[in-house]
Amino acid sequence: MIRIIPKDTSFFEMFAAMANNLIAAARALVDLFADYQNVEMKIGEIRRIEHEGDEMTHSIMRKLNQTFITPFDREDIHKLASSLDDVVDFINAATARILMYRITDPPAEAGQLAQLILAQCEELEKAVTHLQKSDDVLKHCVEINRLENEADQVSRVAIARLFDHETNPITLIKIKELLEFLETATDKAEDVADVLETVVLKNA
Repeated sequence: MIRIIPKDTSFFEMFAAMANNLIAAARALVDLFADYQNVEMKIGEIRRIEHEGDEMTHSIMRKLNQTFITPFDREDIHKLASSLDDVVDFINAATARILMYRITDPPAEAGQLAQLILAQCEELEKAVTHLQKSDDVLKHCVEINRLENEADQVSRVAIARLFDHETNPITLIKIKELLEFLETATDKAEDVADVLETVVLKNA
């Protein structure tokens, strides 16, 4: 069994809290597209969750600066915190476009991408939970990568259909940007998986 020898286990608890906050954002995103009512209120909740994520990231960075012996490389702790925060940032940025562009009828693929983001976040939470002992982390990373590939395909098909059928160029630009921000959130989740893989392999 691969093990990481912990020096300060509170880092693992802080990363687990970030992963749980990430799931909360993803669930709120799924709910937004599943029931496209009270949009401003739901997007406000996602913004609140994103702010909580920022505070969690800052807390990890402060602790990193105050800790002499860390459970794994300082650079990787920084990368892991930053990359987890990036996922929430892009979820928030995608929903901000809905208000900014007054999108009243998002495509079904937006909901599909939200479901894929949630599935990735659930896998991230499992991977982070197992990080201290490194049990099954790589298995979850593989699934995160598979989900990102699926999101790529959903996004490509949606954008191709958009160009085929949308006659209003302004609407086309708005919907295309929404889809691209959602797909980028899946890319950012894959970036987290890459950091997790690096941590596990360095400490094998």
